[in-house]
Amino acid sequence: MATTPGRDNLDFEEQRARIWRALEEVEKISAETRKLIAEADKVGAETKILPLSTVFQGFIAAAALMAAGATLAKLFFP
Repeated sequence: MATTPGRDNLDFEEQRARIWRALEEVEKISAETRKLIAEADKVGAETKILPLSTVFQGFIAAAALMAAGATLAKLFFP
């Protein structure tokens, strides 16, 4: 016959205390995670990447300068 532990062998209060400590630790880690995510969002907003229109304006300016250079070269060196 298998022996089953009786109620007096299990310490329910100790198990309940362990569970509550584990839940408190999980809540603490969750709060730290939320804090880190908020800090990452703040840093991401502060280090905003250049808008796409600024990059295209640079390419357009470079293309215009190359076209002007080609025009001057053709004008002075036929």
